[in-house]
Amino acid sequence: MGFAKLFDFSSHSYLLFSVYTFFSWLITTYSFGFYSVYRFTPLVRILSLIGKQFFLLIFCSFTFFGIFSEINISIRAVLEYACLSMGIIAILKVTIFNVRKKFRQQLGSDTLRVIIIGCNPKTERLKNFFNYNPAYGFQLIANFNLLDPDVTIDSVKEYILNNNISQVFCSIAELKNKEIRALIHFADNNLISLKFLPDNKKIFTKKMEFQYYGITPILSLRTLPIDTPVNLFLKRLLDLTVSLFVVIGILSWLTPLIAIIIICDSKGPIFFKQKRNGIGGNEFYCFKFRSMKVNGTADATQASKTDVRTTKVGRFLRKTSLDELPQFYNVLMGDMSVVGPRPHMVAHTHSFATQVDKFMLRHLVKPGITGLAQVSGYRGEIETKRDIKNRVRFDIFYVENWSILMDLRIIAKTFIKVIYGDNKAY
Repeated sequence: MGFAKLFDFSSHSYLLFSVYTFFSWLITTYSFGFYSVYRFTPLVRILSLIGKQFFLLIFCSFTFFGIFSEINISIRAVLEYACLSMGIIAILKVTIFNVRKKFRQQLGSDTLRVIIIGCNPKTERLKNFFNYNPAYGFQLIANFNLLDPDVTIDSVKEYILNNNISQVFCSIAELKNKEIRALIHFADNNLISLKFLPDNKKIFTKKMEFQYYGITPILSLRTLPIDTPVNLFLKRLLDLTVSLFVVIGILSWLTPLIAIIIICDSKGPIFFKQKRNGIGGNEFYCFKFRSMKVNGTADATQASKTDVRTTKVGRFLRKTSLDELPQFYNVLMGDMSVVGPRPHMVAHTHSFATQVDKFMLRHLVKPGITGLAQVSGYRGEIETKRDIKNRVRFDIFYVENWSILMDLRIIAKTFIKVIYGDNKAY
């Protein structure tokens, strides 16, 4: 009884084994962080993770045959299955990791522009790490010495904005608490990744993570749950599943009906597209069914409940949220997610970014068709500054505490609200 015998199940048993293996794999890899691999992760760390995966796969396989004892299989077949599976996975992981390193080293692609604030033995080691390890993809642009009278925190911030800097590494030993707070505030409002070379100062009021660049310890100020490869895969899988269901199952037949009604009600296009800000603040065209008369103020003035621009059909579309359905095309194209902070008009984004603290943190993830703020009662017209502040508060909580279960819960709550009606929609 060899490896081939492992797949010689009846159809029911094979399906059962496949489902069990798939979900066991997802749960264990997510729980143990087997795919938490970054550009600075050493190869030995990747090999260590692969070894742990191998033994866990064997354990899960034997557990299956222990639970379903009526399925007779040999130990040799299980080992052959585990070796083949992990061999393929190991080759793919190591190959992809090394190919990306080669691209960074030889072509200079996939690089991050970084600066270092501080001048001491720790920053010197980090500087050498960046300079002598181009394969990791860090391009050191500048190293600021705060002891230089010409260098101030304000001048550093100006330099960051003018030179398209992605990450800032700061030596805590050379910063005052006031300067640290100023840098944190600046990074939060400009989508800059801020990392610290640790010291003994007690400023660790947020969830932080130690990482190692070579032998230099780095303290990362904000590590988002969604940033791991497994979580990105799970979220994209959910987005594709839901959007394909809506596009094929609903929009394929509903779009022609709504199109006829819109054309009969008022002159103009069926779809309305408008520039919105997405992940990283990048602009994209957001699609909706047109619910207003064609006008020249659509990109500057938000809709209201008594808006004279709204057509009769448009009021119904807004009331039932049917006008939002074309955004599932945005999800398929990758500009949006099913769940995330709602995208605002470009003009409103610029305005709110100056009025509401940490507003730009919303753009660390893809915008969504629905979001935590919307199912928590903050949907529709922004009437007061308190409305947008509360939305941002919920959005930041979502960004910093994301999980696939949270997405599923928000989708379920949105569906219930749509079914039973929501008087804040218009």
